[in-house]
Amino acid sequence: MSQTSPSRLSSVLALTVCLLLCLPAFAESQARIVRLSDVQGSVQIDKNTGAGFEHAFVNLPITQGVHLRTGNGGRAEIEFEDGSSMRLTPNTSVEFSRLGLSDSGQRISQVNLVEGMAYVNWLGKDDLAVNFAHEKLAIDHSAHFRVDSSDQLSSLAVFKGDIDVEGPAGKLTVEKNRTATFDAADQDKSTVAKKIADEPLDSWDKEATSYHDQYAKNNTTPYGYGFSDLNYYGAFSNVPGYGMMWQPFFTGAGWDPFMDGAWGFYPGMGYMFASAYPWGWMPYHYGNWMFIPGMGWMWQPGAFNSWVGVPSYTATTLAHVTALVPPAAGSTQTVVIGKGGAASAIETSGVTVKAGSAGMGIPRASLDNLKGLNRQVDRSGFARIQPAPQFAAISPRSSIGRDDGSTAPGAPVRSSATASASTAHSSGGTTHH
Repeated sequence: MSQTSPSRLSSVLALTVCLLLCLPAFAESQARIVRLSDVQGSVQIDKNTGAGFEHAFVNLPITQGVHLRTGNGGRAEIEFEDGSSMRLTPNTSVEFSRLGLSDSGQRISQVNLVEGMAYVNWLGKDDLAVNFAHEKLAIDHSAHFRVDSSDQLSSLAVFKGDIDVEGPAGKLTVEKNRTATFDAADQDKSTVAKKIADEPLDSWDKEATSYHDQYAKNNTTPYGYGFSDLNYYGAFSNVPGYGMMWQPFFTGAGWDPFMDGAWGFYPGMGYMFASAYPWGWMPYHYGNWMFIPGMGWMWQPGAFNSWVGVPSYTATTLAHVTALVPPAAGSTQTVVIGKGGAASAIETSGVTVKAGSAGMGIPRASLDNLKGLNRQVDRSGFARIQPAPQFAAISPRSSIGRDDGSTAPGAPVRSSATASASTAHSSGGTTHH
């Protein structure tokens, strides 16, 4: 019977110890990726490339270790896989310190609120921990709250659901419609008020939450992030021979899905494509793009078990398509394609919507009826609109293009000369009539 040599035994023992030490890494994956779903004004991101903070834009992936900060007047929204959202007010900084999967498949998220104010609408399907000041809250249920962190005073206002907080002064449960304040100068002792004081951006958070609730209805996909934007900026239809397909409004002749965006580099994952379109998340990481004769480029939902950084499409000779070629290895700089990564403005003046814009330049929920506006653009090539500021409760929504073909107050007004000049460019429009 052969005997194991001392050197080989030492190697086996060393390997066993290494495997035991690595068990947490095997049990918890760091491969989760969430979405930077809205960007307004000055927002910066640090993707751990060594380049520090850089310009952030909508649809950039958020991975574990990423830092995000808003400037004076900047706002941002992050969507998690189940459709839960976090909104950052101006002059706020957060770190996504943990985006993991437990060995049972449970998604676990931990966010450090370094400074500033954030709103969180958590749907309760996954676990969330938020660190702020010297406090930590952890939830595994549905909750909606506002958290504010500073060197002197920090606060937690709970709009929905009870939340447990733990810090130097012990544990505290903050109930619905209560506000807890923590005083750093007094050993983080807390006081609880039986009310919630209004903040200037409460209306922004409320209307953004209502937007997702309204447009995420009838979601049959296993994911929630990005689905509300699909319903607002486009429409699903059953195409014979292809099944259920989705297409954005305002596509027009010559548009292809990859003509505007950017390649962003992430350590350990390489370059990933970020679409410039406000709806551009799900169609670029799941399913497949196809060119349908007489209809144009459409997205076929599916392949939800395989998130991809480089979008999938079926090659065609019937139409031009921008080549999806990631930058060469060794580079970490963001590479812009076409118009690059788009950032929406908080205040929006008059906008010209053209065939081929595919929704770019139209802030979320700033217009009531994009389907009606799409018909007008399909007929004449463009339309001049005056959208309301995004999620501004003080400004009424514009009403555009009723389904009966009439023009409601706030609809674009074009002179006969303008309409005539645009007609020559209206061929090959979208099929959403």
